[in-house]
Amino acid sequence: MASLDYAIGRPLIQQLSSRAASGERLRTNHNFHTPHAEEANRLLNAVEPGSYIQPHRHNHPSKDESIVVVSGQFGFVFFDKTGAVTETIAASPEGDAIGVNIPHGTFHSVIALQPGSVFFEAKAGPYEPLTDDERASWAPSEGDPKAEIYRKSLEALFE
Repeated sequence: MASLDYAIGRPLIQQLSSRAASGERLRTNHNFHTPHAEEANRLLNAVEPGSYIQPHRHNHPSKDESIVVVSGQFGFVFFDKTGAVTETIAASPEGDAIGVNIPHGTFHSVIALQPGSVFFEAKAGPYEPLTDDERASWAPSEGDPKAEIYRKSLEALFE
């Protein structure tokens, strides 16, 4: 029997999903690394439908991201530098795609397509907040009144 101290299981996933659903931003994360310190960032991200993640990129050559969906369904949207959509991938634990690998410098966003959606993410640390150059200037920022309309347009790519 797995120890709950070490298991990444349904109780933790459900707890994170509940926290995300009741949070203002409709998302939360659970770090397995010490923030700002470790060379490898490993975390669970719980994201609920309606959460807006501004398109962004990670410029540092070591900041490729690997994401595996553990619960629910996500839409991953990739963009060129002008904001044109270059690819979309729907991913779920039961789907043909169960995750994505995002090379550094690639503009992307994530849309939760089902309640209770959680993914595991790994990328090089230490954690650093996004710079202005890493946020997509062509997309509304979080909190902008236009963000909800833009988020819905991204969500519609998966209907």
